[in-house]
Amino acid sequence: MNYKIKIKTGDTVKILSGKDAKKTGKVSQVLAKEGRVVVDGVNKMIRHLKAQKKGEKGQRVDFFGPLSVANVALLCPKCNKPTRIGYYLAKGEDGTNKKSRQCKKCKETFA
Repeated sequence: MNYKIKIKTGDTVKILSGKDAKKTGKVSQVLAKEGRVVVDGVNKMIRHLKAQKKGEKGQRVDFFGPLSVANVALLCPKCNKPTRIGYYLAKGEDGTNKKSRQCKKCKETFA
């Protein structure tokens, strides 16, 4: 199932619920088909890997796990508050319509 995700890679988001609630971070990956995002510095997980060859040691791999997109809110670059995202169409210089994201609180547009 494909989800309509309004958050993009590079956005700064605030975590709304879970063990890392109220933390902020930058989105490093968007998993649109699962409706999840990976945020740097949040939801740290450890995967234990078994040794593959005899005499080799096992490993612990640290990584940041994905979060549901419903548990994060975009931080507006202007007002620095968690906000919902709206879209609007603007005319470009060449006469074509360009779709932009907009903060629902302060009406600031961003890429």
